[in-house]
Amino acid sequence: RVGLGWRGELAAGIVSNLAHIDVLEVIADDYYGATRASVAALRSLARQVPVSLHGVGMGLASSIPAEPRRLHAMARLMREVQAESWSEHLSFVRAGGVEIGHLAAPPRTPRSAAGAIANIGLATRIVGSAPLMENIATLIAPPASTLDEAEWLAHIADGAQVPLLLDLHNLYANAVNFGQDAEQSLLRLPLARVAAVHLSGGHWIAAPDGSRRLLDDHLHDVPPAVFDLLSVLARHAPQPLTVIVERDGNYPSFGHVLGQLELARAALRAG
Repeated sequence: RVGLGWRGELAAGIVSNLAHIDVLEVIADDYYGATRASVAALRSLARQVPVSLHGVGMGLASSIPAEPRRLHAMARLMREVQAESWSEHLSFVRAGGVEIGHLAAPPRTPRSAAGAIANIGLATRIVGSAPLMENIATLIAPPASTLDEAEWLAHIADGAQVPLLLDLHNLYANAVNFGQDAEQSLLRLPLARVAAVHLSGGHWIAAPDGSRRLLDDHLHDVPPAVFDLLSVLARHAPQPLTVIVERDGNYPSFGHVLGQLELARAALRAG
């Protein structure tokens, strides 16, 4: 299946083109404090097209316990909307009473992996279903890491027995920013655990040392190299995949957005 991230700016185009969209992904945090009318509208949408909920603020990849309040909010929204699945990021966003307002990569260590596994277990018990866990992009190598990204992700996915939401642009950006081969990085992951895929774009920025870094900003088209990675994934993963194209601004025409979905379908077929 190939679908799109729900954004208010794209709503008219989405509702007018549901026949071309297999699934929608909705940012759950936008609805935790929403009015009954807004939640009812989302529930109505979920009756027309499969909807998954995507969390951004739980910070499950942390050595501190996740906040039950956020998990209960996701549980309520899952029940109210009857969404088919939910997901979160393998990141931390708070510690010691400090909110950093950003999805940060923790040190990739056995301790942070154990914390993530414990938090995923807690989340699964409260929400009632296991989350799909997403890899994140980072502009700096997480300090004090003793595992590389593929080892750390596999440790968590296997230890928590959860599916992965594999963000291919995040994987690509991390590879090019740290001098790695993106395809080899992909093939080292537990691909049999990948249930869903994110596709997005970014742009190059200057690093303090004068080099360049690829910033994952969701404001640009999916680059050809990331579609190529989708073909590689489709060739090696034994299970069907759900692919979500993400766009958070700098919106083109909706026809162009649908074109990105068709490129994703073509990449899946090629794989």
